[in-house]
Amino acid sequence: MSDRLSPGDQAPAFTLSDSEGKPVSLSDFLGKSVVVYFYPAASTPGCTKQACDFRDNLSVLGESGFEVLGISPDKPEKLAKFAAEEELNFPLLSDPSREVLTAWGAFGEKQNYGRTVQGVIRSTFLVGPDGKIVKAMYNVRATGHVAKLLRELPA
Repeated sequence: MSDRLSPGDQAPAFTLSDSEGKPVSLSDFLGKSVVVYFYPAASTPGCTKQACDFRDNLSVLGESGFEVLGISPDKPEKLAKFAAEEELNFPLLSDPSREVLTAWGAFGEKQNYGRTVQGVIRSTFLVGPDGKIVKAMYNVRATGHVAKLLRELPA
């Protein structure tokens, strides 16, 4: 099991390809607040619901000063199809090696239908302008998660 992040920790650096194959680095957002969320697989029911919730609330998050990045192990081609089908308006990043997922504590043992399996742990992080973790949420639910996040945003 990878170590979990806590508020005050430095957010692990990364550079990943987006749905168009362009590199996106966390350092590109230094000086801004970012929601980084990890999800198991594009175009699955729960991940679609979660991504669409972020899409539908992007302006509210933006007004609160947050940008959104979604990360999954999917290849850029699958992410491009997902983004187009769901009209997603924020970057989806590809981590097929699962190195970034692991560094953020979002890959490891989890319960799935009563069995212990290795996989993506649906997780969301708020990263402050200084690159430090403001909030770390593991094992979040796909449905209702964005609404809960909006209620808990720092003032």
